[in-house]
Amino acid sequence: MAAHNELGQWGENLAAEYLRSKGYVIIDRDWHSGHRDLDIIAEDDDVVVFVEVKTRRNNIFGDPEEAIDFRKQRSLQLAINHYVKENRIRKEIRFDIIAVTGTPETSHDIRHIQNVALL
Repeated sequence: MAAHNELGQWGENLAAEYLRSKGYVIIDRDWHSGHRDLDIIAEDDDVVVFVEVKTRRNNIFGDPEEAIDFRKQRSLQLAINHYVKENRIRKEIRFDIIAVTGTPETSHDIRHIQNVALL
């Protein structure tokens, strides 16, 4: 596995553990629909939360969440719509971002940005 893929997997695992520690229940991880994917689907009380995880070694080129451009947001919207329809979700839904900065070998920072509006 390429180093950037390993870093991304580490960030997603860290994000899932973070969410569990906050009382979220993880429903699904790494869900795919064609070439679109959702990193984490969780429940926070009666809300289904779709979580995009972005991991970066450092902030030299900007914060991790800045990588979620218009094209990525559109892809996320389509994937979320597909998941909601396929699973007949009738609960309130929310989109969150978890930005992880650091590496397994260094310290790391986790920022949970809740209720992000997609374009």
